[in-house]
Amino acid sequence: MFFYLINNKIKTIAFLFCILKIHSQEKFYPLETPIFKDTIPQFGIPLKEVVLFQPLKFRTIDDLKNYLILRRRVIKVYPYAKLASDRLMILNKRLNNLKSKRSKRKYLRRLEKFLYEEFEQELKKLSRSQGRILIKLVHRQTGITIFELIKELRTGLKAFFYQTTASLFKLSLKDKYNPADILEDYLIEDILQRAFSEKYLVEQNAKIDYDLDSLYSIWKTKR
Repeated sequence: MFFYLINNKIKTIAFLFCILKIHSQEKFYPLETPIFKDTIPQFGIPLKEVVLFQPLKFRTIDDLKNYLILRRRVIKVYPYAKLASDRLMILNKRLNNLKSKRSKRKYLRRLEKFLYEEFEQELKKLSRSQGRILIKLVHRQTGITIFELIKELRTGLKAFFYQTTASLFKLSLKDKYNPADILEDYLIEDILQRAFSEKYLVEQNAKIDYDLDSLYSIWKTKR
């Protein structure tokens, strides 16, 4: 992902993506109607799984407002991080099938050009705060920072250049997702888990996974 200065705004570019419901048909049965599974009759009504979340407590109305603002940002940028993870998996498979370094470089350049044209207009609308969240969510989904991704697929010099550019906007491509130690990341994880449960977002298996109850216990002690 690149960041350029245009009209005093952050222009987020789509190189990131170079490396980058199921509706269950449940059957309900009247009470006391036998349901046969493996020839053993069972009685009752099948119920949907209910996920219980710990209640969040806010000390001030401003804390609540900030949480709601963060929620809007997370829901907006998560699909981009999810897409980055999908693209990374496809990219790695295709690169493994290419034998020569020349073929790999040619493929990456062609894919980069395509993704610029496809995603540039959308990504350049992201604010600095949204860009920071996206950087962390890419790490959550892929298990590797954007800086490391660029360094691995391009060069260390390229990664250094984009890191320097990002730092002009107080962003770091080296940021990692750490909800056990960073409050904002914990709140992001809470927002994601609730959004998955409520079907606001489609969940994708993440390389970095956390148990929300464990995080709640950690932050209950810290706060």
